[in-house]
Amino acid sequence: MATPAKRRAQPQPPAGESGSEPESGSEPESDSEEEERIDEEVNIEFEAHSISDNDYNGIKKLLQQLFLKAPVNTAELTDILIQQNHIGSIIKQAEVQEESSDDDDEDDDEVFGFISCLNLTERKGTQCAEQIKELILSRCEKSCEQHVVEQLNKLLNDDTKPVGLLLSERFINVPPQIALPMHQQLQKELTEAQRTNKPCGKCHYYLLISKTFTEAAKSNSKRREGSNQQKEELMFANAEEEFFYEKALLKFSYSVQEESDTCLGGRWSFDDVPMKPLRTVMIVPAGGINVIMDKLKDYLSL
Repeated sequence: MATPAKRRAQPQPPAGESGSEPESGSEPESDSEEEERIDEEVNIEFEAHSISDNDYNGIKKLLQQLFLKAPVNTAELTDILIQQNHIGSIIKQAEVQEESSDDDDEDDDEVFGFISCLNLTERKGTQCAEQIKELILSRCEKSCEQHVVEQLNKLLNDDTKPVGLLLSERFINVPPQIALPMHQQLQKELTEAQRTNKPCGKCHYYLLISKTFTEAAKSNSKRREGSNQQKEELMFANAEEEFFYEKALLKFSYSVQEESDTCLGGRWSFDDVPMKPLRTVMIVPAGGINVIMDKLKDYLSL
């Protein structure tokens, strides 16, 4: 699977030695000309591959981007996702039939995104699964009313209705169009895993933890109850996850502002409006996935 994407081209040094003075009579480049060159877009191709041992560092980095400073064993989580590679895919840059340096070869092997699922019910007792459940329950207690906390606790601990953590992470320069075939392929793999009794096949609910944002000016008031919190306009880093949000039977958001002052978290703004980084937790019934896939198809089809 491949899809065209756009990323910023890096500015090229002027002809001659780096740092040399402009030739006599020539005008220095204006800021606007330099900015135009920096913002030049180039098309690159992405391909999806099965997850392998070689993808460990790339997957772990993307998981750290999601969990930030939260106490989640991302190393163990990465190992599990690699072990159960009958489901899930990673995104890499498509091979280019050109002469390239060793550095370029390393870039071509970089993981730009991945999709997979961790069955929290099947993996009960593993450190990462227990930490993820503890994380969202503790955040729910601080953000929501007691009845929401009780509902979430019941859903996460009902062994008769397995909950799968749906993980779909990618770098921001990877276009959302790639999400459609990856989600479709994951659903096929989960169906096949259930048919053949392989791990992670049976999920009654899907849990998502999405990277979201709200305008900082609207989020500076004291902590709000869960019902009021949903009225804030959420912006999703992965645009397609808004369709999961619409079908969620339980959802709440919590701030990661204090955890985001890192290279992984970054500082966000849109149109010079400062944004407050959040994580939005959703529980989506597995029975609603086909409707979500249809909406994704309408929204993301090229």
